[in-house]
Amino acid sequence: MITYLLDTIQYLASGALVSLKIFFVTLVCSLPIGIVLSMTYRLHPILQRVIAFYTWLFRGTPLMLQLFFFMYGLPAFGIPVDRMMVAYIAFIINYSAYFTEVIRAGIESLPKDQQESAAVMGANTMRIYRSIIMPQAIRIQIPVITNEVITLIKDTALVTVIALSDLMRNVKEIVSRDFTISPFFLAAIFYLLMSFLIIQAFRRIEKKYDFMN
Repeated sequence: MITYLLDTIQYLASGALVSLKIFFVTLVCSLPIGIVLSMTYRLHPILQRVIAFYTWLFRGTPLMLQLFFFMYGLPAFGIPVDRMMVAYIAFIINYSAYFTEVIRAGIESLPKDQQESAAVMGANTMRIYRSIIMPQAIRIQIPVITNEVITLIKDTALVTVIALSDLMRNVKEIVSRDFTISPFFLAAIFYLLMSFLIIQAFRRIEKKYDFMN
């Protein structure tokens, strides 16, 4: 029994590693992209329309559909991709759209006179955003960003649809093979633990912002 449990945990851990890779790569790439796009949103009307269309498209369609599109659509255009790369592309593009809108909402909530006052004092647009606008916008939106990041770790389960051996796919294999529900509990512990760690990390970030203010 102990040997079986250890083997099960080891197999699930290999799937959890895939889930964590997708999670961290997506977070490291999509959050900076979201920050940059939210900063450039108001620079030019054409940019604003392009970014608005991008966020509308990828927030308005299911992530599962996007995974299918990149898995089977890109090869149709002669672009070879492997399954892990498909997961990275779909998740980064999808979550960049969400983070763009979240941070943009934070920027829009700030008083306009801050930017005008800084411009009168001679600060350029990049410095205004870096030193004044973005720290406040991110601080305001930390609870929303936290929710998006928690959703991200749970959404990694969607990669089962493109046959990636993530945590949930490995869970399904064991349940189907051995007719046991114990892997469900182990998977739940993994997701709950990751959610707990994410919440604690963002609480520390929020306290740091409070201290700086």
